[in-house]
Amino acid sequence: MKPRIYWAPPYVAALIMGALSFPGIASALTLEQALSLAEQEAPSLDAQAANLQAARSAAIPAGELPDPKLKLGLQNVPIEGDARWQMGQEAMTMQMVGVMQEVPNRAKRRARVEAAQAGVALADVQQTIERLSVRQETAEAWIAGFAVERKLSLFKQLYSENQLFSRAVQARIAGGGGLAADSVLPKQEAALLAEQEDELLRNQLVARADLRRWIGESADQPLTGDWPQWLADVNHYQHNLNSHPALLAFDPMTREAEAKVRQAVAEKTPDWSWGVDYLRRGREYGDMVNLSVSFDLPLFTGSRQDPKIAAERARLAQIEAQRQATLRMHNQELSADLAEYQRLDRALTRLEQTLLPLADEKVRLAMADYRSGKGELIAVIDARRQLVETRLRRIDTARDRALINARLHFAFGDTQP
Repeated sequence: MKPRIYWAPPYVAALIMGALSFPGIASALTLEQALSLAEQEAPSLDAQAANLQAARSAAIPAGELPDPKLKLGLQNVPIEGDARWQMGQEAMTMQMVGVMQEVPNRAKRRARVEAAQAGVALADVQQTIERLSVRQETAEAWIAGFAVERKLSLFKQLYSENQLFSRAVQARIAGGGGLAADSVLPKQEAALLAEQEDELLRNQLVARADLRRWIGESADQPLTGDWPQWLADVNHYQHNLNSHPALLAFDPMTREAEAKVRQAVAEKTPDWSWGVDYLRRGREYGDMVNLSVSFDLPLFTGSRQDPKIAAERARLAQIEAQRQATLRMHNQELSADLAEYQRLDRALTRLEQTLLPLADEKVRLAMADYRSGKGELIAVIDARRQLVETRLRRIDTARDRALINARLHFAFGDTQP
């Protein structure tokens, strides 16, 4: 027996092909996909890559000699008498062409190279810092958007429960056990739910705009997955404290400052230059060549070089002090974030294991009392309101814990390039 073949209408085939042609319509966005897209799409990473390339290019000529200088001129041209302004009448009148080369001392050139290399290292670290920052901001935007979508999906269940609640009230009224005014209360509850849903829809647009900043148009896809949970290991975070992104830049900054100190010290060593001049005279006179060497004389070091050295050493001390201040600040932030994470973790466990089951049970008991005629409708409304608040608070707590977890992970865990 041959299988029967069913042909779909043309518009159905067109819809299927359209969905396949646009994966963003048919697929959802996980956190890992968002992080991967951010590293490809974030314009700030392109800016840091260009900054690194600029630093590498700027480092190439750091140790090179200055460009030589070409000298052209006339010497000993008479300006009085019968031979004034004549080039070939006086034996000392000469046309000159020469070359001069300045040669900074070797220590100064070496210090410039070291400073340029430190600048390249700093640009490389800044690129790493920006990458970690983009990953953290993307994760936080995804978590905020995921929380909103979780709440919106919960509202579908809340509307369904509201309809069942409304039928129960109508049945009680029809049986003569309730007041006609009671029929308004489920409608009021539905209207309040609609107001909350409108606010969530606005929050969803804001969250998508935040995520679009990092991953572009892919932010319009629905989000899928679960709350991210990275290992919150106190010992691991403490070990990585010195690798915090904000501290990574201090090593190349210190090397650059040390190189500038050496460059300032090298200013006390004289630079020198050499020159060659060719002097052309009239045909009846012989041409000449000048050879010259000159040296700088750093005679006034107390008012020139020494203040520069002191300034560069002060900048070096400033960088080290800033590093220590930043280290202490992030040590304090680590302790505070870990304490907050542990509090939120306990709060979420309490919500899931105690408060939410109790709120469900309270609604069930209040509804049972109302149906049996022992309880008031207002008690059911109050219990349902508390249940909605507890469900939403559970999502908010899970979101806040995930945000703290992400901040800890990207600051003290995921610190490698």
